[in-house]
Amino acid sequence: MGQQLTPRDLWKAKWRIKSVAEITPLLYSEPLSRQLGANIYLKLESNQPTGAFKLRGAANKILSLSQEELRKGVAAFSTGNHGIAVAYVAKQLGIKATVCLSNRVPQEKVNRLKRLNAEVKIIGSNQDDAEEYCYQLEAEEGQTVIKPFDDLDVIAGQGTIGLEILEQCPDVDQVVIPLSGGGLLSGIAFAVKTVDPAINITGVSMEKAAVMYESLKAGRPVVMQEEETLADSLLGGIGTDNQYTFSMTKQYIDQAVLVSEQSIASGMRAMLEFHKMAVEGAAASGIGWLLDKQPQNDRNIVVIISGNNVDHQTIQRIIKPR
Repeated sequence: MGQQLTPRDLWKAKWRIKSVAEITPLLYSEPLSRQLGANIYLKLESNQPTGAFKLRGAANKILSLSQEELRKGVAAFSTGNHGIAVAYVAKQLGIKATVCLSNRVPQEKVNRLKRLNAEVKIIGSNQDDAEEYCYQLEAEEGQTVIKPFDDLDVIAGQGTIGLEILEQCPDVDQVVIPLSGGGLLSGIAFAVKTVDPAINITGVSMEKAAVMYESLKAGRPVVMQEEETLADSLLGGIGTDNQYTFSMTKQYIDQAVLVSEQSIASGMRAMLEFHKMAVEGAAASGIGWLLDKQPQNDRNIVVIISGNNVDHQTIQRIIKPR
């Protein structure tokens, strides 16, 4: 694909992944719109077959591999959703997938991976340990590592969400995006700002171990200790040798914001109450931030609902009487 993303790359990705990933609905949220004084639209990536947006990037990358690379199989390091996506695509293609996780990943995600026939390796207490082992597999066994975010094919796959937003809500003023490694934000922001640079891109991270947020502040990728958070999908470093997503996030983001654990829980409860949807903490982070921030002055705001892979214990914890 070369060293720089182009609009054509996004359209090629859209064509390539159409047999694997869904075009997801854009739901107008009447209750949130009324409460916030804006037109709130929810981009339901939680409707993907794997329950999260990661399917797009993983599918685009894997489907771009050669037959020889596919024969040797693929490997991934993941907080869950990316691993699930890689395993799902591998199962569709009938190839081997190995997924390396830290011991922080919720058991429900581990169970899901095993149901998708992936070989699961639990390595260490953070993403960096899992990543190191994953590249060891690549060196020793020849499996292709499918990076979770810092890869142009993966970014292009996530960017197809931006193409769909422009089709479904051409008057969009702002897109609110969960921010972790930056692949989702980079792809969507590239897609929409190529059409209209005035569209506001807001990246939302949890207050605990917000690596990309702190890296943007520092002007370079930083390393942080992971902490327990409802938004476990947003955990993990961005890599000190980050090639694409740090610079693209820095280039395209209009504001990077933090949201508290309490606000994330409020966002999850809002999705349950208003739309009868159980979503993970990362997916609810944008709603939690908007609920804190009001009012919004009649803007057309698209919130990325990034995934629904949340365990029952977490749901019970957020809905029990306070």
